[in-house]
Amino acid sequence: MARTPAVDQPIPANPADVLTVGGIRLPLWRRAWVLLAAITAIGLTFVLEDFSLFQLTNGCIYAIAIIGLMLLTGFNGQFSLGHSAFYAIGAYTAAIMMDQWQVAYFWTLVPAGIICLIAGFLFGLPALRLGGLYLALATFALAVATPQLLKYEPFEHWTGGVQGLDLDKPVSPLESLNDDQWIYLFTLVVLALLVYGAWNLVRGRTGRAMIAIRDNPLAAQTMGINTALYKSLTFGVSGLFTGVAGALSAIAIQFVAPDSFTFILAISFLVGLVVGGLVSIPGAIFGGMFILYVPNLTEDFQGLAWTAYGIVLIVAVYVMPMGAAGLVKMMTAKLIRR
Repeated sequence: MARTPAVDQPIPANPADVLTVGGIRLPLWRRAWVLLAAITAIGLTFVLEDFSLFQLTNGCIYAIAIIGLMLLTGFNGQFSLGHSAFYAIGAYTAAIMMDQWQVAYFWTLVPAGIICLIAGFLFGLPALRLGGLYLALATFALAVATPQLLKYEPFEHWTGGVQGLDLDKPVSPLESLNDDQWIYLFTLVVLALLVYGAWNLVRGRTGRAMIAIRDNPLAAQTMGINTALYKSLTFGVSGLFTGVAGALSAIAIQFVAPDSFTFILAISFLVGLVVGGLVSIPGAIFGGMFILYVPNLTEDFQGLAWTAYGIVLIVAVYVMPMGAAGLVKMMTAKLIRR
């Protein structure tokens, strides 16, 4: 019996794209929220005082670093406690280029990202044999060793040793903006570009391969995915994001020192990732603001600052077990059912 020729069928739409809230489809809601967030972020430039803008700039920088950690841990399943090392490498790359080679600050981001990409890829190669707690221990060693290397006497000519490096503050090229406003907008543009890059990465073929490796490495390898290459590349790309964040930190703060990149910083990135949501880019931005503002607020409890911070973390994890992004998804699902 002859078979009827196969008829090309259109690819079915994502079910989530046809769901509605208040009669409006979810994709339109997402675009509206992105547009509103962009307008608000730009509008804050002309509303907030200089110090508040400086804090917000640092929050955006932390968000970039957490996005890098999200790609590695959330989407690829590799646990890292050493991203403060890539943050330090990026910061010192920018600082050395600005201080000793008189390179303009905006040209330092690309070299900082490339160096951290290579460093992350090379570190990811031997880490292929490690997983879980063993990988966490290896990255912990990296985080602990980096500040000591920055203080090492033969490197003092470059790093400034314990004293670190003082940098000149970038000058705004526009008369209508002061320096703090310009640095904030500059950081905001870099954040937007990296968010767009991460969003395209995780939605494409590479992102699907990363998720497959996270969920079942053996099945992914059986399907023809080069797990070793993808794991190393993911480590490199994660290092790139974190290195760019470190370079922006050096530009915004105008100072780098080894004690600014301790293991506590790596833990802060992990806290921001968990609180925001392991696989959510907007959640990473929320996590960046969380690790910036919450410790500052808990400092009002004199003598009990860390205790208050710990209580806030316990409450946050209890209320948002899947992070802030998970909480938003749960609330959206309830609205859809209604």
